[in-house]
Amino acid sequence: MASPYRAIFAAPGTRSFSAAGLVGRMPLSMMGIGVVTMISQLTGRYGLAGALAATLAMSAAGMGPLISRLVDRHGQRRVLRPAALTAVTAVAGLLLCAQQSAPEWTLFVFAAGAGCVPSVGSMVRARWAELYRGSPRELHAAYSWESIVDELCFIFGPIIAIGLSTAWFPEAGPLLAAVFLVTGVFWLTAQRATEPVPQPREHHTGGTALRSSGLQVLVVTFVATGAIFGAIDVVTVAFAEERGSKAAASLVLAVYALGSCLAGAVFGLLHLRGSASRRWLVGVCAMAVSMIPLQLAGNLPILAVALFVAGLSIAPTMVTTMALVEAHVPRTKLTEGMTWVSTGLAVGVALGSSAAGWVVDASGARAGFAVPVVAGVAAALVALLGHRRLRERPTDREGRGADDRHRYERGDDEERDKHLA
Repeated sequence: MASPYRAIFAAPGTRSFSAAGLVGRMPLSMMGIGVVTMISQLTGRYGLAGALAATLAMSAAGMGPLISRLVDRHGQRRVLRPAALTAVTAVAGLLLCAQQSAPEWTLFVFAAGAGCVPSVGSMVRARWAELYRGSPRELHAAYSWESIVDELCFIFGPIIAIGLSTAWFPEAGPLLAAVFLVTGVFWLTAQRATEPVPQPREHHTGGTALRSSGLQVLVVTFVATGAIFGAIDVVTVAFAEERGSKAAASLVLAVYALGSCLAGAVFGLLHLRGSASRRWLVGVCAMAVSMIPLQLAGNLPILAVALFVAGLSIAPTMVTTMALVEAHVPRTKLTEGMTWVSTGLAVGVALGSSAAGWVVDASGARAGFAVPVVAGVAAALVALLGHRRLRERPTDREGRGADDRHRYERGDDEERDKHLA
């Protein structure tokens, strides 16, 4: 392990909560693609599969910030365990209704209930932020590490979900995702020593974290970015099935995540200078451009190469995004702020998977690759129009904590002494 990563794990408890976060985040990459695979196996309808995945993602988008806001006020243990149990119960209902060919409306009801899944990645990042607040170098390495963990989930999650659902029984992938969720959440929340202490009630003023103009730009941009991810999942499965090798879709998607994982590992080793908002803008535009070669993919190996290249811009952009969230959101709303980014992604995944499913049903998998291209263009346009807000110092209305962070990053000696004291 390279020295920056070794350094962040020197603190007690860090290895354990990061490992728990890995397990708890596996459903992030397994549930949606598992539902798509399950429904397509049982019914052969990608439109229905995409719509259910979209319902799941939209529900998670609506519930995620609420759950995280409650976590900021009451702590992770008190909120995450009931939320996880609620989500798992709904997943069980969804699988049972799918297996019994129940009316379609029941599938959508349980898919909506399954959206009560908490944003485990935001919970782990909040622990890192609490541990290394005021230490930008260590926090950069920690966020980079968590992006690597995210991509490990996306490397192995689709392989497991698609592989089990195609080789064992259709419901196997989502079922195992539910097991991972319960295990990861209960393991993480059992670690009280590293859990961020909830702030007193009187500190939770000013409404939602989304009042930050900088956070608004990040969230809207990641709606379009999420549409890229959701569309690629659905279209890749359909593309592989058209070529007689549906199970190979998991390997192709793993290559996509591998590109991001490697880029994130290297990014965490860098000593960065210059504007974070400019790096973020370059990353978003790179993601958009990387969607163009997908149109030329005529077989699975070429698609895998194109997705590997496309993945190289994902993790560095996500790392920079989390640093920008911390800079623009008050400390008392940090978990909520990070979850809003995940919410934007979830909404985008819902839109992208649903749109891609309709296009695939109507015109085939090759036509479906137009969806991530359109989504990439939208993401780049929003980023270009809004990135100036990310360069502005947060106002007092947006929270003292964010303002302090900006002064620290500019090198204000007095503020640095306060943070390090």
